[in-house]
Amino acid sequence: MTAQQLKNSILQLAVQGKLVPQDPNDEPASVLLERIRAEKERLVKEGKTKKGKLLPPIAEDEIPFDVPESWELIRLDEVGIYRKGPFGSSLTKSMFVPKSDKSIKVYEQKNAIQKDSSIGEYYITKNYFESKMRGFEVFPGDVIVSCAGTIGETYIMPEIIEQGIINQALMRMQISNEICIEYFLLYFDYVLKRSAQGSSKGSAIKNIPPFDVFKMLILPLPPLSEQHRIVERIEQLLPHIADYDTAEQKLTALNAKFPDQLKKSILQSAVQGKLVPQDENDEPASVLLERIRAEKEQLTKDGKLKKEKPLPPITEDEIPFDVPESWVWVRLGSVIRLISGQDMTPDKYNADNRGIPYLTGASNIENETVIINRWTLEPKSIAIQGDLLITCKGTVGAMAFFNYEQGHIARQIMAMRMGDLICHMYIKIFAETYVAALKAAAKSMIPGISRDDVLLAALPLPPLAEQLRIVAKCEELFALIERGI
Repeated sequence: MTAQQLKNSILQLAVQGKLVPQDPNDEPASVLLERIRAEKERLVKEGKTKKGKLLPPIAEDEIPFDVPESWELIRLDEVGIYRKGPFGSSLTKSMFVPKSDKSIKVYEQKNAIQKDSSIGEYYITKNYFESKMRGFEVFPGDVIVSCAGTIGETYIMPEIIEQGIINQALMRMQISNEICIEYFLLYFDYVLKRSAQGSSKGSAIKNIPPFDVFKMLILPLPPLSEQHRIVERIEQLLPHIADYDTAEQKLTALNAKFPDQLKKSILQSAVQGKLVPQDENDEPASVLLERIRAEKEQLTKDGKLKKEKPLPPITEDEIPFDVPESWVWVRLGSVIRLISGQDMTPDKYNADNRGIPYLTGASNIENETVIINRWTLEPKSIAIQGDLLITCKGTVGAMAFFNYEQGHIARQIMAMRMGDLICHMYIKIFAETYVAALKAAAKSMIPGISRDDVLLAALPLPPLAEQLRIVAKCEELFALIERGI
């Protein structure tokens, strides 16, 4: 149960007479109702309100729930006088004037939302108020309700306010003095918000019901003493609901972060040799590394690869953790080729699907998928199918395997090319943990990734067979995380 659902349940108990015990010494609500009706008749005689239409009796199928014997079920119209703000064309900005001793304030919905009568700078002339707007005047003790944007927010006007009227976005409620206004507002909140707040989509009220519907709503009316006891009890519970809400929000945030944090933990275990068991029958990574070096030397001799500068050995203080005996620490540049991107001038690329793909940055990599929206006929920095693309400027660290035959990469992207002697997906797993470490060291954002950042990265290299087991295990666990298991 969410905090809002808990509050709704408490309100439900309150308006059903189940939140506090009944007291046989309380004056019954029937007597209270007679006084309310007498008060309304007096207001009609004094010309302060119009005589309303005769209300139909409450039919049995309208009764939402049973209430205690000392309560009454009545129409909302019986306990108050309600008025919506003036029609749009009768109150426009062109009518507003500066504040003066000859002006009348125009209250806005922000007064209801922010619970503050002092804010607002709109005024009309006293003449216009007297001739057209007096029926919309708001008085101390009146309740104003926001009816646009943030709908259903209520505010009891304080004892000292500027003389003013409600605007088009407000409703004014003048509730009988015989009613505990705080109880009425609890009911108002319950009846308007319960359907929206009970759903998982949130608590926004879409509309205030039309007046002919609004006034016919059923109000469960307790004895006045019980109204006060209900309000007192809810005020005691609200701090606990607020604490529950805070705890709920923290838990929600934790749950939202948990899958990503779990994935990072799995990746970290993978590159530390802790995710899958080692197999003594695996060819050691040292032998694998020699074969990779031999392959690179042969490609250089055949003219298929430029001679690379020797990389410095890994120092002891660069090694962040111990790895199994069958693993080796190597520079990432020892097992990959790194292709840097080059930008093109606009005349060298097109959006007409002519040539080969042209990738400019993070906009081309979404959810580990390559998205093509430009092409070029004059490629230079070539990525080929199977290369691991990584954004190195702007939005840093977005990755995807290139799935086209070839494409040109701009300077915001680098391509890591790997031979058949290494598991490409394992290199991606390492690259994800490495970029995460760079971001953590830079406290979230890093300005960019240089060639040296990639080439000199210390790579924990497992035997090839273990690389494949690691990747299979990661895929299995990530699928479980996606399914929420």
